[in-house]
Amino acid sequence: MKLKIFFLLIAIVFTLSGCVSNKVFAGLESRYAQLKSDNVVLQKAYDTLQSKYIALEGRLEKKRKLLGKTMDSLSQSQKDFANLQAAYNALETNSDAALQNSIAKNNELLADISEKEKLLTQREARLNELENLIADKERAMSELKQRLSDALLNFKGKGLTVEQRNGKVYVSMENKLLFRSGSWEVGEAGQEAIAQLGTVLAENPDIGVLIEGHTDDVPYKGKGLLSGNWDLSAKRATAIVKLLEANSEILLQNLTAAGRGEYLPIAPNTTAEGRAANRRIEVILSPNLDAITDLLNNQ
Repeated sequence: MKLKIFFLLIAIVFTLSGCVSNKVFAGLESRYAQLKSDNVVLQKAYDTLQSKYIALEGRLEKKRKLLGKTMDSLSQSQKDFANLQAAYNALETNSDAALQNSIAKNNELLADISEKEKLLTQREARLNELENLIADKERAMSELKQRLSDALLNFKGKGLTVEQRNGKVYVSMENKLLFRSGSWEVGEAGQEAIAQLGTVLAENPDIGVLIEGHTDDVPYKGKGLLSGNWDLSAKRATAIVKLLEANSEILLQNLTAAGRGEYLPIAPNTTAEGRAANRRIEVILSPNLDAITDLLNNQ
């Protein structure tokens, strides 16, 4: 703007040159040169400012874009936060319900465990009772064995043995102590042994008594009512029962007679000694297990 004004003044000067002195013209010319120099400086300053302005415009545009992205990101973050908040609220609600449900199930489980512990305690009590009953039965059978051993002491070494196994007492008497060959009539020594046995049995009314007759494998060749070894073994067992009947203190319902023939040998039948051992009467004494059976049925 100043340069244009200067040129206008020059034009006026040239128009009026006829009226202006050289001194004034020289001053104006010097002033023109100064203004021109100032204009160059100002132009450079303007160009520099223009460059800075363009650079600032570019940076501003970048900042605007960055701000736009930031605003978009902030908006998305706000949406995500809102979604997360909603999800958290739903989870919290569901968690409370799940927690209450879990607590209810745990309470049911605790109640079930308590009930099972109660049943276990009851079963342990019954088991202890059962063990005590079995121990009492074992002790009673041991005492019975000892009582029989003492009562039949005079017959030991004469084919009579007393043993305890499997919770029972076994009195085994070889036929040489009781019968003649092929006979089921009990001899005098045998009758004495059976009488001693009956005395002990009368003292133990809760004992079941099974009398088994056994033979060797030699076929019976006698004549009369017998049809074979099985029949002979049954008659011999029955003969022992009849002798025990003479003791009125023995409960007859506790007595059972059974013939086993040659089918339960305790020794090989290949020798005379083995056959003699197999020809025997076995009196098997069993404890009354009704209390134990009842306890087991109530488990």
